[in-house]
Amino acid sequence: MLPPLNPKVSKDYHNARYLATACDLAYLPADTGCQKFQAELGLRAELISVDNTQVYVGQNETSVVVAFRGSEMPGSIDGFKDWLLTNARNFLVLPEGQIGTDFAAAGVGARFHRGFMAALSEVWEPLYQAVDAAILERERPLWVTGHSLGGAVALLSAWRFERQFLKVHQVYTFGAPMIGNPAAAEAFQKQFPGRIFRFVDSGDPVPLLPTISLTSNEYKHCLQEVVLGATGVGDAIQEAAGQAIGRVLDATFIDEIWGKLNQRVDSHLMSNYLHRIGERIA
Repeated sequence: MLPPLNPKVSKDYHNARYLATACDLAYLPADTGCQKFQAELGLRAELISVDNTQVYVGQNETSVVVAFRGSEMPGSIDGFKDWLLTNARNFLVLPEGQIGTDFAAAGVGARFHRGFMAALSEVWEPLYQAVDAAILERERPLWVTGHSLGGAVALLSAWRFERQFLKVHQVYTFGAPMIGNPAAAEAFQKQFPGRIFRFVDSGDPVPLLPTISLTSNEYKHCLQEVVLGATGVGDAIQEAAGQAIGRVLDATFIDEIWGKLNQRVDSHLMSNYLHRIGERIA
């Protein structure tokens, strides 16, 4: 079993390994996943699953951990195609309805990825109820984490938790794409100073998304980025992005792009992130 989370430090590789393990276990089905959360992390966990969004809520005497699952097939083209296709779900938007109320504090210029917002919306009610009940039972630091698409939704959920009076201690994401425009990134920086840590492998193409499919829209990452691996990132995806300008990004073109990026997909897997973090600890 890994040592428990240490709330007194930030950008800590032991905490990163613990939360990366939670992200890895989040891909497991409920029966196996709950057993593994207990055995490897000492967390009593439950899986909340609504449509295409899955998240584990785990707790012990000292922490509450929210771990979002990423794409069902993170190592295949099918796991990314919906991100890359240019359609209405991918536009930068001002959220509407109840979720729009929670994100209004980000400012009038803040815009967010519609698909990631939709993923959070569909799971929000049972997720909030589970986390609120855990904090009411015992006030403990709330940690939020996620890999890949799950990292994007984790960031958005952290904002919403705080708007609904649940203080988030820290957010760790692994291989997460961008969630919004520069105004949105600035709002997150003000809300979570020194509390967001985006772990990025230098060979992982996903943190450069969704710019490739949205050449007319402007995206920016939240700080703070923690780079793992060698420097000099993203040559293949930058080349593909240049080809995207002036061409309809349809399913056929997605397949062509993936052919260029497929050799880098191993860098995106949780097994790689766990390995890279382990190198920093050793």
